[in-house]
Amino acid sequence: MRSLLAAVVVSGALGAWYAASSDGRGREATGAVEAAAAAARPAQPAGSPSGDAPGERVEVPPPPFSDGIFPCSGCHADLPVNRTRRILTDMHTDIVLKHDEEHRWCLDCHDAADRDHLHLASGELIPFDESYRLCGQCHGEKYRDWRAGVHGRRSGQWNGHKTYLLCAHCHNPHRPHFQPIAPKPAPRRPSRS
Repeated sequence: MRSLLAAVVVSGALGAWYAASSDGRGREATGAVEAAAAAARPAQPAGSPSGDAPGERVEVPPPPFSDGIFPCSGCHADLPVNRTRRILTDMHTDIVLKHDEEHRWCLDCHDAADRDHLHLASGELIPFDESYRLCGQCHGEKYRDWRAGVHGRRSGQWNGHKTYLLCAHCHNPHRPHFQPIAPKPAPRRPSRS
């Protein structure tokens, strides 16, 4: 009964928080990502690792880079920065941006001066294994759910060390919606002999 009551209280608090921090269309207000993570975080015993402290890195496997592509500076170090929005024709021709493409461009996420890093809206450089912070700037609700273990894949101890998959392990960052999957026929019913 206590756990049910605690779940009701937590879900009510999260609902009230979301209503207060949303712009009415399901998007989080600026700066609400860390507040969401804090609101969703269960109480931790003293001295136990929460993995949710601001600025604390989350354990993730290496990002799923295409073979031979990283480090980006291998090719980009001697190239001038071209900030023109365009279809890529010389390299990266397999990348088709379908991620708010009317408002986004490569250099909104990839750093122009240091191609081996991404950058946040604040300009802070982050490594590719912290890309969840970049995604969380626009997708705050998904970030909160990812940290809570509701969205994506998390493994580890219930109240201790955890590992997560990055957003890019499941979603192509340039085309994040899952591609449609053709339905398969229903299995055949076993025959009785």
